[in-house]
Amino acid sequence: MDSKNVIAAIALSSAVIVLYSLFFVPEKSITKQNLAEKNKIEQNTDTPTLDEKETLVQVSRDDALKESKRIQFENQSIIGTISLKGAVIDDLTFKDYKVSLENQEKITLLNPRNVEDGYFIESGFVTTDKNIDIPDSNSIWSVVGNNKLTEQSPIKLSWSNNQGITFEKEISLDDKFLFTIKQKVINSTDKKYDFYSYGQIIRNKIPEDLLNFFILHEGPIATLDDELIEEDYDDIQDKKFSKTAQKGWLGISDKYFIASIVPPKDKEFKTTFDYKNKFRINFITTDPKELNQNSFIEDKFQAIVGAKRVRAIDGYAESLKIEKFDLVIDWGFLYFLTKPMWYALDYFFKMFGNYGLAIIAVTVCIRLAVFPLANYSFKSMAKMKALQPEMVRLKELHKDDKMKLQQSMMSLYKKEGVNPMSGCLPIIPQIFIFFSLYKVLFVTIEMRQMPFFGWIADLSERDPTSIFNLFGLLPYDVPSFLVIGVWPVAMGVSMWIQQKLNPAPTDPMQAKIFMFFPLFLTVILAPFPSGLVIYWTVNNILTMAQQVVIMKRTTVKTVT
Repeated sequence: MDSKNVIAAIALSSAVIVLYSLFFVPEKSITKQNLAEKNKIEQNTDTPTLDEKETLVQVSRDDALKESKRIQFENQSIIGTISLKGAVIDDLTFKDYKVSLENQEKITLLNPRNVEDGYFIESGFVTTDKNIDIPDSNSIWSVVGNNKLTEQSPIKLSWSNNQGITFEKEISLDDKFLFTIKQKVINSTDKKYDFYSYGQIIRNKIPEDLLNFFILHEGPIATLDDELIEEDYDDIQDKKFSKTAQKGWLGISDKYFIASIVPPKDKEFKTTFDYKNKFRINFITTDPKELNQNSFIEDKFQAIVGAKRVRAIDGYAESLKIEKFDLVIDWGFLYFLTKPMWYALDYFFKMFGNYGLAIIAVTVCIRLAVFPLANYSFKSMAKMKALQPEMVRLKELHKDDKMKLQQSMMSLYKKEGVNPMSGCLPIIPQIFIFFSLYKVLFVTIEMRQMPFFGWIADLSERDPTSIFNLFGLLPYDVPSFLVIGVWPVAMGVSMWIQQKLNPAPTDPMQAKIFMFFPLFLTVILAPFPSGLVIYWTVNNILTMAQQVVIMKRTTVKTVT
């Protein structure tokens, strides 16, 4: 039974790395099945379509920005411009986020439509009446009043046709990532018209830095009537998605950034994810607004284009009453663990000013939480280790009678009050804790480019040192697969020491396999975020300390 205990422990530990996909893939496949079977609906022929009709010549970003007059916007978090051609938000840069530690250039998310990686937000009103001229992507809007958008000063744009109808947009900006767009149509004629409001995000191509990692969703996303919709880019290229809803939000998600729009409240709208040479994510209201003679209609929606900062996202979800907007951050199916894990890390970060120290503090808290379970396990393991000589004797005594050996072993366990499987008990919660911490380190922008001490400049990236050049002492670089840094080595050493405290398998082959397990995990975990390896190492050290104390206190009756 001791060998079964060892095998089970190895299997459970390996599941942390090797079988991770078993916990995440089913959720995505179920979502796709629901989308295929439930959410595909027919085109509403009474509602105007939002087809792109133009063919553009691609130019450089600088040239594209010079092609039309622009209104600048700026607040504490972002800076950019709005093009008066089409009245689109198509130029946005983050003030607080650099491309990388080596590249100090600020990250730009939105780009003009005629740039190769064009990415922009547009909005307006459309009508089924083909005789009415409405503004399109080539229409030049006029500025009314203030010519710069700031937190304190909204801007107003206007466009008129030759039929007595004027379209206006008032755009305001908060101190983070929220654009509020109030749209208005003014009718100075004696005729009646019907209009539908819309908003859409257009992205010319799949981003080059797409990770395409199964534990992270990147691409079109929405919650429609409380249902989370996640579509990959290739899904949309294969088949259009469409659904009518009463409430929700929609957007395009990157690992750390989101471009999203929130349709007008209390109005039914149709959402479409489509691809026709470019990706289009849009909504259009299903019930028209009636524009009477000499009157006006208006509508309002929000666009949130920003970094996925947890408190900012949660703040918008609460203040704007956007249900499930916090799911723009891919917390995964272990939401109930991953999000509290982030709040715990954030709490200790505010206390210590360092996320590495916050990870260590959370590790201590986790060890305290599983202390009773670990105590029970270590007591049983200490007894198991003390019983090893007797177990060897029984195996030698009954080597030709497996049934008798099994009975003798069970009798010994019962007499000494030992549970041979108890060593696996602390591993089970640690697997889920490991997953949740890994997810937090991987998806939250707060962890991005956050240093620890010494050579760890980014806790969300691997330890950059390598044992194969003596951690940088020798003057040459090593291939990426040989980058096994200080922290992974420390983790492996701590696992090896911890292994020595546990009962050794009596089977020689199992003992050899078990001996190489710390080396195996060292190699496997080396590419993982250094913050995760720090957690594992500190957890091992605390576990060993607890185990040593328990083993010294545990006594076993003399076996006769």
